[in-house]
Amino acid sequence: MRPLSEDETKIFFEKLSTYIGRNIKHLIDRPDEEYCFRLHKERVYYLSQALARRAAHAERAKLVHMGTCFGKFTKSLKFRLHVTCLDYLAQFAKYKVWVKPSSELSYLYGNNVLKAGLGRITENTPQYQGVVVYSMADVPLGFGVTARSTQDCRKVPATDVVVFHQSDVGEYLREEDTNFTGVAATGESAADNELIRTKTKKKKVQQQAPGGGGTKGAGAKGAN
Repeated sequence: MRPLSEDETKIFFEKLSTYIGRNIKHLIDRPDEEYCFRLHKERVYYLSQALARRAAHAERAKLVHMGTCFGKFTKSLKFRLHVTCLDYLAQFAKYKVWVKPSSELSYLYGNNVLKAGLGRITENTPQYQGVVVYSMADVPLGFGVTARSTQDCRKVPATDVVVFHQSDVGEYLREEDTNFTGVAATGESAADNELIRTKTKKKKVQQQAPGGGGTKGAGAKGAN
């Protein structure tokens, strides 16, 4: 665990400002206690200074999580926000989108928001602007990027995409095996789990295929 470098801070804040603009300052200058961002295993965590000092005493290999995970740096040094920071984005978001009840489930399955599912949108929202997506009951569902400006949304057909999906709370179930740390409850990494699933699938296909290993073995045993 360590503080972010100057370049990492710039990349992270640029991504974060897409959704909350200059309200980033409210995450740092808090009236209750001092908070900070820390990097651990390519993930950025938001936590109090007191918790950061306690976490610093833990072994790096055994430290799994601390505070709130805001997202992860890729190998190409790009930053991807995670749904785990949604509460903070919703609190300080400049632009918002509300989806109709009939489109909530579609969005929670990772789909884009279509004009037909658009309930409301903040006035004067520009195109390609980061927005927080809400239900009509003002419950934060996720976040995305606008495909159209507020003015254009009034003109486009019902089947056109108005918000590109970035993340949603359905990921808590869809990505439950990695728990947003890259490590499953069994101890394997997400990549290991994917490899296991691929090998298992290939094995089943081979067994089900005509003349596959399982069928051939059974025939040979019967002949004996």
